[in-house]
Amino acid sequence: VVIVNFRTPTLVVECLRSLESEVIANPGARVTVVDNDSGDGSSSVIAGAIQREGWSTWANLVLSPTNGGFSYGNNFAIRPTLAEASPPDLYWLLNPDTVVIPGALGGLVDFLRANPVVGICGGGINEEGNKPWPFAFRFPSVLSEMERGLSFGPATRLLKRWMARRLMSDAPEQVDWVCGASMMVRRDVFKRIGLMDESYFLYFEETDFCLKANRAGFQCWYVPQSRVIHIAGQSTGVTSKSSIPRRIPAYWFDSRRRYFVKNHGRAYAVITDLVWMASYTFGRLRRKLQGMPDGDPPHYLSDFFRYSALRCSRIDGS
Repeated sequence: VVIVNFRTPTLVVECLRSLESEVIANPGARVTVVDNDSGDGSSSVIAGAIQREGWSTWANLVLSPTNGGFSYGNNFAIRPTLAEASPPDLYWLLNPDTVVIPGALGGLVDFLRANPVVGICGGGINEEGNKPWPFAFRFPSVLSEMERGLSFGPATRLLKRWMARRLMSDAPEQVDWVCGASMMVRRDVFKRIGLMDESYFLYFEETDFCLKANRAGFQCWYVPQSRVIHIAGQSTGVTSKSSIPRRIPAYWFDSRRRYFVKNHGRAYAVITDLVWMASYTFGRLRRKLQGMPDGDPPHYLSDFFRYSALRCSRIDGS
């Protein structure tokens, strides 16, 4: 189990506390917490809790020399284990702002061991208050970006087959990609396609990884019998539902652009950006004319254009 921390030590400790019964129920499981150069005393808090609570038999803390992002932090823990004589057969990437519901670890382990063609699976997510958030995802496309930009009932119904977000049932189902807050990966996936792309700082890295695995022949499944409570946006504030929308950071736009250019080419990325901007402009005008409240992040359209594939010709933004 890999948990990457950046300045959320209290949440990490509570996550570890919720994992204790899971480790007991799954002998041989071990947990690595990566502190991504928080610089706020996180490592002392987490290390102290591991010793004080007697978790050192199954949990350890490693210190990353830099905050390289989500992929970097996970790879920092995973890379050395792949070289071990007896490496783990399964890796559970778990967000620090999660509380594990009993049975979550075993649910994913059992599913992967019973389905050898599946390379990646993700558990169900509950929001604060333990309210189910029953979604998994399709890979982003020009049509999903049109729907996202319009955010309009009739358009959403028309484009339902291409919407990125999929409403899921209570049964396991094959999907394109799952939320990286609770995602289990078979070791064979890393062996065949490599580790996660560290050029993504945050966001779109699990989408990119699942797409690469999909192209290599691995299936990805949503397994709702495994559940965690996820308090979104605690490190970044980007996806938090409990505050006024913040200006979206540059790395979100960089990650989005990288995903489309890397996986579909710059021409497709440019077309997708133009479609989203036109759709968003139309949708925003419609909401204004109808007197609807403005819940969009500040400077959303201008920031989108600034970091879009129209202005940046390469994956890295140059």
